[in-house]
Amino acid sequence: MTSPIDIEDGGTSVVVDREPGPQTEPEAKKLEGRSPGQLMWVRFKRDRTGVISAYVVAFFFLVGLLAPLISKLYGKDPYTVYADELPDLFDSAGVPLQPNGGISSQFWFGLEPGNGYDVFTKLLYGIRTSLMISVCVTIATVLTGILLGVAAGYLGGRSDYFISRVIDFLLAFPAQLFFIASMPVVVSLFVSPTDETPTYVRVVALIAVQWFLGWMSLARILRGTSLALREREFIEAARVSGASPWRIISKEILPNVVTPILVQSTYMLPGFVTAEAGLSYLGVGIVEPTPDWGQMFSKASTELVMQNDITYMFFPGVSMIIFIVAFNLLGDSVRDAFDPKTAR
Repeated sequence: MTSPIDIEDGGTSVVVDREPGPQTEPEAKKLEGRSPGQLMWVRFKRDRTGVISAYVVAFFFLVGLLAPLISKLYGKDPYTVYADELPDLFDSAGVPLQPNGGISSQFWFGLEPGNGYDVFTKLLYGIRTSLMISVCVTIATVLTGILLGVAAGYLGGRSDYFISRVIDFLLAFPAQLFFIASMPVVVSLFVSPTDETPTYVRVVALIAVQWFLGWMSLARILRGTSLALREREFIEAARVSGASPWRIISKEILPNVVTPILVQSTYMLPGFVTAEAGLSYLGVGIVEPTPDWGQMFSKASTELVMQNDITYMFFPGVSMIIFIVAFNLLGDSVRDAFDPKTAR
């Protein structure tokens, strides 16, 4: 007795009889079903741009994570004032005597005009600081967006109305101006104006300020998705079976909103990186001697550096451009992998 199988030929489905028998291993793999996550991973691996971007992003995170080890192997740190340690390498204004900012086999990226910090290790630790803050902000905003967005969409009624009005109110704030104006206020809540502000206070303030106005966009997306999902048959079936709202949200709603969460996260993190760098550039974020990406841009824009060492801007500038572009391309690839119908 034969078993029929379908074969697609030029868009036409043809039924062919096949003699029964044990399936070979390749045939079994072809017939094996794959989960949406597995299909997404297969589509992502086919996207060469996305894979390369993922490697670039992973490289930056690895560099930030291993900054102390790399610095130790390199034999220098970002806190030593080489203008005092090696005064022969600088002129009377603190500018490196060697061309291109003092780039040499001893100082790979040169020396910073003024204090004479090593640029290579300062960039390593600057990447570490900026990424650490941005990752913390992203995690806090994603968790808040999930909690409030899904709750508003599924519960509806007064909960939806109240959360939606809060989102509308906060979206009316000019984010960049709010960051600049509120940072000194938040810092003053922890430290007296007459005392020197510890670095950890500035870090906490940066995370809090960016989180305060960073979660609304994700919450609105998840609210709309949850509103559509709560009317689906499987949600009604769970509700009729006596499942609690928390169980329905955790077991039925959340697994179906993973896509917008991952896609939005890949777009949010580079935005927080640039926002944090901008605040440090304006002097309301991380300040010396703690290394920071934005702080290096601020230093590069000073008259001393611009007139005597234009190469100082090159390394932090190029590294940030590469990171932001790679992360944005990664976000596009993740979106396309989850939604193959989306065309770039």
